[in-house]
Amino acid sequence: MLDDTIYWTAHQTLPPDEIAVRFKHRIVSIHCFPNGNGRHSRLMADIIIEKIFKQPVFSWGAADLVKKSDARTTYLQALKAADAGDIGLLLAFARS
Repeated sequence: MLDDTIYWTAHQTLPPDEIAVRFKHRIVSIHCFPNGNGRHSRLMADIIIEKIFKQPVFSWGAADLVKKSDARTTYLQALKAADAGDIGLLLAFARS
């Protein structure tokens, strides 16, 4: 995961938003923690986009994604699409 992200960044093979969101998607699948993996992965994507690419952090639907809501449902659908290989919904949600 880290080697892929370094390669994408060094060779500019993907746009910055996609690099950060793909990193987020892959790190959350590792499940580093018993709870909080989504929050951790979104924070990591925000750090990548802000510190490496000097762009604004993501809005992530501008909603609380921990509590049950329409935004959380949309987010989970975007994650499932990314799991199936379609990163587009997650990219769109990150900037929504």
